[in-house]
Amino acid sequence: MSVRTALAFRSFTRSFTMAGARSASTKAFFANEPAQPAVKSQFPGPETVKATQELAKVWDTRAVNIMGDYPKSVGNYIVDVDGNTLLDVYAQIASIPVGYNNETLAKAAATPQMVNALINRPATGNFPSNDWAEILATGVLKVAPKGLNNVFTALSGSDANELAYKAAFMYRRMQDRGGPDVDFTQEEMDSAMKNQTPGAPQLAILSFKSAFHGRLFGSLSTTRSKPIHKLDFPAFDWPQASFPQLKYPLDQHAAENAAAEQASIDEVEQLIKSWHSPVCAVMVEPIQSEGGDNHASADFFRKLRAVTKKHNVLLIVDEVQTGIGATGKFWAHEHWDLQDPPDMVTFSKKAQTAGYYYTDALRPNKPYRQFNTWLGDPARCLVFRAIIEEIERLDLVNHTARVGDYLYAKLEALAAKYPEHFQNLRGKGQGTFIAFDSPKRDQFLVKAKTNGINIGGSGASAVRLRPMLTLQEHHCDILVEALEKTAKDL
Repeated sequence: MSVRTALAFRSFTRSFTMAGARSASTKAFFANEPAQPAVKSQFPGPETVKATQELAKVWDTRAVNIMGDYPKSVGNYIVDVDGNTLLDVYAQIASIPVGYNNETLAKAAATPQMVNALINRPATGNFPSNDWAEILATGVLKVAPKGLNNVFTALSGSDANELAYKAAFMYRRMQDRGGPDVDFTQEEMDSAMKNQTPGAPQLAILSFKSAFHGRLFGSLSTTRSKPIHKLDFPAFDWPQASFPQLKYPLDQHAAENAAAEQASIDEVEQLIKSWHSPVCAVMVEPIQSEGGDNHASADFFRKLRAVTKKHNVLLIVDEVQTGIGATGKFWAHEHWDLQDPPDMVTFSKKAQTAGYYYTDALRPNKPYRQFNTWLGDPARCLVFRAIIEEIERLDLVNHTARVGDYLYAKLEALAAKYPEHFQNLRGKGQGTFIAFDSPKRDQFLVKAKTNGINIGGSGASAVRLRPMLTLQEHHCDILVEALEKTAKDL
């Protein structure tokens, strides 16, 4: 199946003639992609208001940002129901990897193998399809992080993280008992049914302040980004350590930042040693995304890995938002050059599926301990396989690293020109995973739309870039010119 989306750019009430519009020498990834944004109405436009009101009869629409017209969206551009065409550097909260209506993915969606996965969706733990091993080997496991040769597929990033926590707890208790061959006691089985120890032990996962790991009950106990996520929900009594709050520019605050990172490492070690419940794992994002795009150095993460190894605590790396090429590496933790790999790596978003990678040692010692009806979705894993094929075909990881350097340099110049609107620019050498702080962040995001850019925020003041891997230099030129105009408008 081929996607041919017809976009007629006529009768614009507002057009953009930007210096960064596609030149003849630029080879576009999408032949039918718009050359530039086009804004035809205010935000929200009349059709968006109408559609939102209709949806509101059965759905909570208070968080609606754009009412998308997805058949008309192409490549790096999202189109709304009012016909506004925006360069999308938010990409469905960082979850679109290779552009809207990508033909490689459309072809994968039209195969008999996909039809089989969709209409005969198996309960994979009990009744896997005979091609399940092949689907995993040629897709999800093909890009497994170094040292992790198993995968457990899941339904969402939150689900993946909770499953990783369960794996950490089972591993810890298996060690406490003396190994995988030691069976449960009757007391453990009986007390577990009453939510009491020893069958329901008091164990902990350590996370970091400002972290975001999901909104389900276990993952929510490790989420520390905003109160709105956590209010009114019972939570586990688990520890949190301070994440280093780096000062920018980095080269002007090297000593202070090194001290902040060491203080965080010391705090992690102290919590591991002193927390009233055994800490089974440390959960960390390579870049704290929802909490404000907070970075730390590779040296920090190497020290964190050393501390967890020293105390026989697992290290789980949450790559739900940073994974799949966005930082100029397929996995962001590859930037750290770890001697010992993480024990588990969770993923979702740009993978269009979810799960966690792990080693043989973390396999449960009995069946049904990690289990649900579907155990993920073979159809979504087939989409991930097609995404991997497109990333390889276009060399998008290296492409993103190069484009990120280009974009960062242009943003540096913009920050020097408008320092009041582009503060603490960060993400150098991290592909297009770039952010800056704006004291008028919310107004900045709204105004950017009127200038043809769909962009997002995080934390209290961060403006974050989450473009697709197909972002090219000419898109960067359009983006930077629109951001400059936004700064002038405020």
